[in-house]
Amino acid sequence: MTLQSRATAELAAYLEQQGDLGLLRFITCGSVDDGKSTLIGRLLYDSKMIFEDQLAQLEADSRRIGTTGGQIDLALLVDGLQAEREQGITIDVAYRFFATNRRKFVVADTPGHEQYTRNMATGASTAQLAVILVDARKGVLTQTRRHSMIVGLLGIRHVVLAVNKMDLVEYSQARFEEIAAEFAEFAKQVGIPNVQPIPMSALTGDNVLQQSRNMPWYDGPTLLSHLETVDVTSDDTAKPFRMPVQWVNRPNQDFRGYAGTVVGGKVRPGDRIVVLPSMRQSSVQRIVTFDGDLDEAVAGDAVTLTLADEIDIAAGDVIALADQPAEVSDQFAAHLLWMGTEPMLPGRQYLLRIGAVTVPAEVTELKYKINVNTLEHLAGKALDLNELAFCNLALDHAVAFDPYEQNRDMGGFILIDRFTNATVGAGMIAFGLRRATNLAWHKLDVDKEARAKLKGQSPCVLWFTGFSGSGKSTIANLVEKKLHALGRHTYVLDGDNVRHGLNKDLGFTEADRVENIRRIGEVAKLFVDAGMITITAFISPFRAERRMARELMGEGEFIEVFIDTPLEECEKRDPKGLYKKARAGKLANFTGIDSAYEPPETPELVIRTQEISAEDAAEKVVAMLRERGYI
Repeated sequence: MTLQSRATAELAAYLEQQGDLGLLRFITCGSVDDGKSTLIGRLLYDSKMIFEDQLAQLEADSRRIGTTGGQIDLALLVDGLQAEREQGITIDVAYRFFATNRRKFVVADTPGHEQYTRNMATGASTAQLAVILVDARKGVLTQTRRHSMIVGLLGIRHVVLAVNKMDLVEYSQARFEEIAAEFAEFAKQVGIPNVQPIPMSALTGDNVLQQSRNMPWYDGPTLLSHLETVDVTSDDTAKPFRMPVQWVNRPNQDFRGYAGTVVGGKVRPGDRIVVLPSMRQSSVQRIVTFDGDLDEAVAGDAVTLTLADEIDIAAGDVIALADQPAEVSDQFAAHLLWMGTEPMLPGRQYLLRIGAVTVPAEVTELKYKINVNTLEHLAGKALDLNELAFCNLALDHAVAFDPYEQNRDMGGFILIDRFTNATVGAGMIAFGLRRATNLAWHKLDVDKEARAKLKGQSPCVLWFTGFSGSGKSTIANLVEKKLHALGRHTYVLDGDNVRHGLNKDLGFTEADRVENIRRIGEVAKLFVDAGMITITAFISPFRAERRMARELMGEGEFIEVFIDTPLEECEKRDPKGLYKKARAGKLANFTGIDSAYEPPETPELVIRTQEISAEDAAEKVVAMLRERGYI
């Protein structure tokens, strides 16, 4: 055999061997400065997974910006962003690949700082194992508990408790056992069944790849040996068959297939299937791949299914076996991790992405928040950055799902801000709220058009918004008087008046203000359905809720009227003495003083009461209604 053929054969054998190795996805997480990046750097360095040019660059960077006194700073291998290197912290999730003769690995180095918890959750979403680091000097901290709770909620069942920096506590066995016992109790409470505690020093390499001579009292595995041998296999093929449709494949008139990745179970040609949420049934005709048809597709396979019948299927639908369907609902209860800088407020609308479908959604009830230190359930009306809660959610229409503990792909979702497109929340469905699917609109013979025709007008909402004291209620009252004189059918919903009845249970916190406007929007919609010209006079300080009210109405039925009176002028008027009370600290959450007002960006009408009288302003509104054909 020639040298070249021998090298080719050896390469082929090596590639075959690597192809047979299993893959473990894991994350490192924990509180800030616990040594996560250094630990991954140690794994890469000691397993000889660094190229010579990388090593040379690492040595140069260590001398220039390292934190180890000129020695090799292993954390720089994964702290790739300039801001991370300058500050000595991890900000983004860094993914690294390495392999040994026993296993391949993809490791995610996740941030420890509280403000980057969202990035940690992202890294954990696909992991099979978590390495949770604890500084032996500091012990289990709040961020350690928060990350552990997220790990438990995300269904990661294998955890390594890496008690790091043992060299700084003189390799104390007592300190290690104290931390391990405390964490074991917490892990049991948050549902992590398998915890392997390992005392180590990432900086010196103790118990990372090699057994430590400094800790002869420890006879457990090193970190690498545990990662190589831990059994994280889950029999996804034993789960019910699920395939979210990602794309309808129609290259020509003779072929229609439904492409997606199988996220549970198995399917064969001839199997009877059901499409969710439509509940239409058919049977599998072919399982098509680029390399030819398959006799069977199992969890993890990306395939195209063709069916025996032509039925309406769209991207976002889920294909399941007919005798093992997923659940379908437009409401469910879920754990929610909030990732947005703006608080989550029940009633505010978001986009929910689950599988391959995106649907408008809102949190209808924040049942309780979770104290990450004590696991105590706390009452709350809003959810701030990095807080965890158990909530009820309502969707614009029903979707197919499984509880998260049964299928991570079918039960996990994200919430997206509708206007910035930023991911603001990650959730895990606990169960569906069955009552939601029992509700349906009852069709009435007399509809909105018939009611409006009888009144001789086009129904709409005049939505007056502006600071307290701007003149909203005064102008709204004059507008109604003028319309009444013209024989039009109207009703005024005034901010103060509705708080005597419909909304008397609400205060003035941001969450209460959102709910206040949500209720008014729904009531205004009913008045429009009755054929009325509805006039509302509310501060309604937040754009998101005004948009929500607009979207409840039909095209052209929402007219936003901005009473643009400067705060200074409103405070001079102060007809109810509210600004004086707010300035004196006797009235909390008052708009313009200690609560924000977001002025409209594109209102249909702007009225500046410093320039015209209330009477002229009312006439201007009526003239606009006449010009646009409402009266």
